[in-house]
Amino acid sequence: MTAARGFVTGGTWCVDRNKLVEYWPGEDGLVRILSVEQKGGGSACNCAVDLRRLDPAMPVATIGLVGEDADGDFLIAEAAAAGIEHAQMQRTADAPTQYTDAFGSQRTGRRTHLYFEGTAALLTPAHFDFTKVAGRIFHLGLPGINARMDAPWPPHANGWVATLIAARAAGFLTSLELASIPPERNAALVRPCLPHLDFLIVNDSEIGALAGEATVRDGGTDVAAVERAVRAVAALGPMQIVAAHFPRGAVALTRDGWLIRQPSLAVPAAAIAGANGAGDAFAAGTLYGLHEGWDAAAALALGRAAAAASLRSVSTTGSVESWQACLALAARWGERAALD
Repeated sequence: MTAARGFVTGGTWCVDRNKLVEYWPGEDGLVRILSVEQKGGGSACNCAVDLRRLDPAMPVATIGLVGEDADGDFLIAEAAAAGIEHAQMQRTADAPTQYTDAFGSQRTGRRTHLYFEGTAALLTPAHFDFTKVAGRIFHLGLPGINARMDAPWPPHANGWVATLIAARAAGFLTSLELASIPPERNAALVRPCLPHLDFLIVNDSEIGALAGEATVRDGGTDVAAVERAVRAVAALGPMQIVAAHFPRGAVALTRDGWLIRQPSLAVPAAAIAGANGAGDAFAAGTLYGLHEGWDAAAALALGRAAAAASLRSVSTTGSVESWQACLALAARWGERAALD
């Protein structure tokens, strides 16, 4: 492992307009918005902010592209307020800043995202200059919602591959965040990236997409199928860990063959405001533990604790606390039943 300390996140920075509704209506339906909150969002934003919340002393930098508009001003201010080094949050007048209308259902805790691509369509590997940032782990996202990154970047299959190769050449360990896009699209974009990853932390649907395995059936997670998918994906690259999280828990496989199964925490229903950002919090907690030299099980336990803590806010990062506070919260709530 490189001696450098800290994280660099790259890719999606967008404005999240978080809206809590009683339930998600069908087409032509009508439902009242219960609350509205504007925050930074996207994988590069969420992971960076979560890492700073987990440990305010952890160096975190970011690379992204925003517009020369009020939303761009807002995101740069969010990065500055979180103590994120943001000299490479570049700006363009060629498109407005990406934004997402994120609807959280009070009834189910699930979320629905409607996004405007904006500046995300213009991001390319040329925006990533690894000589101007320092750190140990580079966390990149999101394939499927960045048009030029998704396209071929000769001689590489796409811009994600080119960026990961450049990060590794600069001495970074690499991690990739995925998006909820059609499974065949996820597989086409991400499989070429796997040989260039050190960490892969995704959800049950995403690991299934990469493995060609049906991991979600009738709205529930098939844990045995997730385990098969994790094993299949781990065979496709040099990852130190491949992990898949889902509402009931997480399954992970380390490079040396250690299979870990952890149930999720028994979060009181009254504490849940929304699931928006829980996956980012899980990734941030797990990556933090791995960065600090914890064993894989301890890192995953922090990941689930950070994810559980994040459920208390409608926004993606609003209720993530220090890693010590997250673990203390996990101890109070306890685990759900073991995974079968």
